Amino acid sequence: MLEALLNPSRCLVWSVDVTLDPDSANPWLQLSQDRHQVRHLGAWQDLPDRPERFDTVVIVLGRDGFASGRHYWEVQVGDKDDWYMGVANSSVNRKGRISVSTAQGYWALAMKKGQGYRASTSPPVLLPLDPKPKRVGVYVDYEEGQVSFYDVKALTHIYTFKDTFTEKILPFFYLYCCDKASDTIVICPVLISLR
Repeated sequence: MLEALLNPSRCLVWSVDVTLDPDSANPWLQLSQDRHQVRHLGAWQDLPDRPERFDTVVIVLGRDGFASGRHYWEVQVGDKDDWYMGVANSSVNRKGRISVSTAQGYWALAMKKGQGYRASTSPPVLLPLDPKPKRVGVYVDYEEGQVSFYDVKALTHIYTFKDTFTEKILPFFYLYCCDKASDTIVICPVLISLR
């Protein structure tokens, strides 16, 4: 599967332009104008409290979701050391305290400062990754119930979830507080140089 996924033509066929949904973004998060970047602003923004907005947990969802098919996108995490990313059910609770786990409708790879990498299973699976991935590929096969994460630079598989999806799923990002502009997470065009 890894070889097939990392074939440039396959990546391009499955690649999707993931943009972020400002109506879902927690008020601590700032999105770029093109909605391909997100960072923790370090300050609360006075935004309308829409039903779709996360009010407590610092999450933003993708604007468009998937209810079928295969999809692939890449995310530049750089040296940022406090994040979750992956996909979530469109019906996830957006108000109050939230636990990011498969039991709550999240399939995620996480980097927790001081705790390393883990998959959002219940309980979490620790992932000893070395070197640290700077750019992560996310592959979803809706019919197969598969969510896989890859280190794009190293061309290595990180982790795969196998489950059954029963509703639309959306890309999501969860950012903890950061104090450097370099901590911005960027959704990138798929690299052609994978060959």
